Amino acid sequence: MSNEESTTPTNPVRVGVCGLGRSGWGIHVKTIQAFPEQFKVVAVADMDEGRQKEARDTLGCRSYSDVHDLFRDEDVELVVVSTFNRYHSEHTIAALEAGKHVLCEKPFALTVADADRAIETAKRVGRLVMPFQNRRYEPNFHKVLEVVRSGILGEITLVRIAQHGFGRRWDWQTLLEYGAGQMSNNGPHMLDQGVHFLGEGQLEIFADLRRALASGDAEDHCKVVVKAETGPTVDMELTSTSPYPQDRWTIMGTAGGLRGGTGELHWKWVDWSTMPERPVDPRPTPDRSYNREKLEWHEDSWQSEAKFEGDSRSYYRDMYAALREAKPLVVTPESARRYVAILEHCRRVYRDSLK
Repeated sequence: MSNEESTTPTNPVRVGVCGLGRSGWGIHVKTIQAFPEQFKVVAVADMDEGRQKEARDTLGCRSYSDVHDLFRDEDVELVVVSTFNRYHSEHTIAALEAGKHVLCEKPFALTVADADRAIETAKRVGRLVMPFQNRRYEPNFHKVLEVVRSGILGEITLVRIAQHGFGRRWDWQTLLEYGAGQMSNNGPHMLDQGVHFLGEGQLEIFADLRRALASGDAEDHCKVVVKAETGPTVDMELTSTSPYPQDRWTIMGTAGGLRGGTGELHWKWVDWSTMPERPVDPRPTPDRSYNREKLEWHEDSWQSEAKFEGDSRSYYRDMYAALREAKPLVVTPESARRYVAILEHCRRVYRDSLK
């Protein structure tokens, strides 16, 4: 534990965690335990009695079988909603109405209408609603943004994000009745990063979603291409059917490009100002050849620093600053709304394909 975490004099935010599964327990409770001066779990809610007992024994907190009992707990300031995807909006709004701040696991909502209701409710009751888009803190994502926004690659024509794997899955995240599927599970991370590269204006969306290896009825192969009225095309692949994974990042621009993954990135570019101009010449080329010229490439690279401790902790630090120090939210619900619009479109396309 760092000195920053152990010596900060604070009044801990009193947290109630709804849902003690992989996310609620494995991410949120574990992260909260890393910040004992800033956060304290005072209550949990889960349908499983064994998980409730584990929480009571480990955290010394109260436990409930019904999330609404937790919402009524006057000691709870902040509710972490990590229940099934289909209940995220319902539980978020109910917790806000009970006077709690809310941290909502991804997806923030399954429809834009639900996202808007959560945002409007938070404003009306004077509480914060915070989408848990922790991957927005990833160092590789920030480096890609830095390189793209520097202009060194020229006008960006394509941003491709790929999350490839090969394997079967058979838990609740494969069932539509729970609001599940790859697009709702891991898709919000990819979409949330992808929308940062889109330009302005109305979106055109192509979506090909299929159930391939999953045991349930939800999709596990997703190809989504999004284009705004301005800016590059954003091409996203999230699939369980790729035994040969490709780069997480592929960026194409008029002066160069970038490739790489979460731990290492490489980019190269041409400084066109040092190259001769090439006006159109309709005359036959010598020896009937194609146009060719020697390009003077400049190259750079980046590697992730080992000291990076995790995007969840970074998110919680900023959330604490918003709750206790009145600092602005880094991840706002309004910023998550745009990816929700794409997610809603993709889910509708997939459901229509099942009819």
